[in-house]
Amino acid sequence: MCVGVPMQVVSIDGSDAVAEIDGVRRQASLMLMADEVQVGDFIIVHAGFAIARLDEDEARQTLAMMREVFSEEDMQ
Repeated sequence: MCVGVPMQVVSIDGSDAVAEIDGVRRQASLMLMADEVQVGDFIIVHAGFAIARLDEDEARQTLAMMREVFSEEDMQ
């Protein structure tokens, strides 16, 4: 299964960003983004690439749904 995860950008170096959610940090290439991304923005990260930018409310709603679907209880 492939899942794009909403994450918040914590730093940008050229076309690479570091994004974080729940204390987990990942590098993400910004090369596929047409829109300018800034520190603090929420992006969807998939396979090491930022593929879309989200507003904060949409990101938090998506994360809440993902947490519900992927809860530890469901995995057992």
